Amino acid sequence: MKTKNNIYLLIIASAVIITSFTQCKSLNNRQKGTAIGAGAGGTIGAVIGKQSGNTALGAIIGGAIGGTAGALVGNYMDKQAAELQRDLKGATVTRVGEGIKITFDSGILFDLNKSELKPAAQTNITNLATVLKKYDDTDILIEGHTDASGSDELNQNLSVMRAKSVKSYATSLGVASSRMDDVGYGETQPIDDNSTTSGSANNRRVEIAIMANDKLKRAAKKGQIGN
Repeated sequence: MKTKNNIYLLIIASAVIITSFTQCKSLNNRQKGTAIGAGAGGTIGAVIGKQSGNTALGAIIGGAIGGTAGALVGNYMDKQAAELQRDLKGATVTRVGEGIKITFDSGILFDLNKSELKPAAQTNITNLATVLKKYDDTDILIEGHTDASGSDELNQNLSVMRAKSVKSYATSLGVASSRMDDVGYGETQPIDDNSTTSGSANNRRVEIAIMANDKLKRAAKKGQIGN
């Protein structure tokens, strides 16, 4: 419990850092990117990334490089996020530090207790794949999460299969499999109260983290990013 509390405190600290800079009206977008990278990409982000098991938020913050290079990565991600927000229906697209976190309600992607993508979900993943192929200097983490109903084993297996379904469909659309990792966390990482109907619905989700790959980080450090 102490470790989990420490993780929450670190996440809150990072969120405060990010929010304080993004709400500062005296900074332009480039300066905000530099500040966010430098603030969230250091020790706090590294610890979150390690202790949270590389969950979406931890992976993004833990992979930040900071400084001017981080600002260039942030600009690359700003453009990508804008297209994702335009094209993805029923998804929450959030710019975090030097990456992007996408949250899909599982009810939009899958029928109850199923892992096959619904037709509307295929449209969403098709639009996602189009943007991912355009901005190809990124790594992608796909996570499946469930609520607490059902057995631990059932929830774990369902979360794994749902993450794999998203990855498989994106791969079939031309997104390189080598860019994507998939993982299922079952009911172990709730974001809301499972004792309520709305809370359980929020916990049934697929999260996708988009982060700079090594090639993009090297280009950023040299001041050479094409998009």
